[in-house]
Amino acid sequence: MRKYAVPISLLLGLALLAAACAPQLPTPAINPVPDPVADPEAPVEVIEGTLVIYSGRSETLVAPLIEQFEAQSGIDVEVRYAGTSELAATLLEEGANSPADVFFAQDPGGLGAVADAGLLAQLPADLLGAVDARFADPAGRWVGVSGRARVVVYNTAALSESDLPASLEGFTDPQWKGLIGLPPTNASFQTMVTAMRQVWGEEATRAWLEGILANEPTFYENNTAVVAAVGAGEVQVGFVNHYYLYRFLAEEGEAFPARNFFLPDGGPGSLVMPAGVGVLASAKNPTAAHAFIEFLLSPEAQAYFAAETYEYPLVPGVEVNPLLTPLAELNAIDLGLEALADLQGSVALLQQVGMLP
Repeated sequence: MRKYAVPISLLLGLALLAAACAPQLPTPAINPVPDPVADPEAPVEVIEGTLVIYSGRSETLVAPLIEQFEAQSGIDVEVRYAGTSELAATLLEEGANSPADVFFAQDPGGLGAVADAGLLAQLPADLLGAVDARFADPAGRWVGVSGRARVVVYNTAALSESDLPASLEGFTDPQWKGLIGLPPTNASFQTMVTAMRQVWGEEATRAWLEGILANEPTFYENNTAVVAAVGAGEVQVGFVNHYYLYRFLAEEGEAFPARNFFLPDGGPGSLVMPAGVGVLASAKNPTAAHAFIEFLLSPEAQAYFAAETYEYPLVPGVEVNPLLTPLAELNAIDLGLEALADLQGSVALLQQVGMLP
C-alpha cells in the first residue's frame, strides 16, 4: 500500500484544490457604479480603496470571476489564496487586525469557525434573501454562493452502483481493505466529519474513522488526486465532492472509468454544502465587499458556477448543469449549517485517531 504523507499545521489542514482553466465569462449584470447615461439624474458612486479577499477557493477556479468583478466595477482587488482551513486559522489569529474585507470559503465549516469567533459582520437582508434559507447562515453572517454534494466516486471497471453500500458505515467492512482513497486535509472532508460528530456523536465517529483506518486507505493531497487515482484503478472508491469528476469527463471523455454515487441513506455522507462568503467585521471597505457578494449572486456568476465548475447554483431561476441530478432529487441530510462550525474539533479528532499528523 502506498500512503502519501501530507503536512498540516497543529490546528487545521491545508486543503488544495485543482481546477480546470475557466473560459471567458459573460459580463455580469451587477455594477456598483450607476450608469449616468441610463439615468442622468443618478449620482455616480465611486467605491474607493482596495478590496482584500481571503479566498479558500482555488485561484484557477475563481480568479476569472474575481477579475471580471474588478473589470466591471472598477474596484481594485487583492486576493490571498490558500486552503479554507488555513485561512480560517489565519483569521482567528489575526482577529480584528486582519487586512481582509471578505472571506470566500470552500465550505460552511471554515465560515462557521470564523463567524462564531465574532469576526464576521451581519449581511444586508437583500443578500441573505437571494438564496434559500438553508444555504445561508441562520445568524446572517455569511451566504452561500454555490453548492457541492458529497459523493463516493467509484471505478466503473471494478464496481457498479449495486456493489456500493448505502451509507458510509458500510466502508468499514473488511472487503474494502486497501481500496479506499481520501484527502484528510481537505476542508470538505473535515466538514463531513463534523456532520458525523453532530449526527452520530463523538464516539461513533471515532469508531468509523478507526474502521476506515483499519482498511488501510490511501491518503491523497486533494479531491482531484483522489478522482485521478480512482480512474487509474489505484483505489476503487474515494470520498470527494461531486464536481471533480466532471472536470475529468470534460477533459478525457465519457470513457474515463469513474462515476459518482450519492449515498441514498440521508446520513452524513449525503451532505450538500454551500461554498460561501462573508464580510469581516473589521473590513476597511464593506461597501466594496457587499458589491462583490452581490456580483457572486448575480445570474451571470451563478451560471458560471453551473456551466464551468459543475456546481449547483443557489439563486432561484438559474439552471442546473444537465449533467447533475437536481438538488431536490437528492436525499440530502437535513442538518442546519450552524452544526458544521466546529472545524477545530474535527481536526483534533482526526489527529487523535492518526488520520492527520
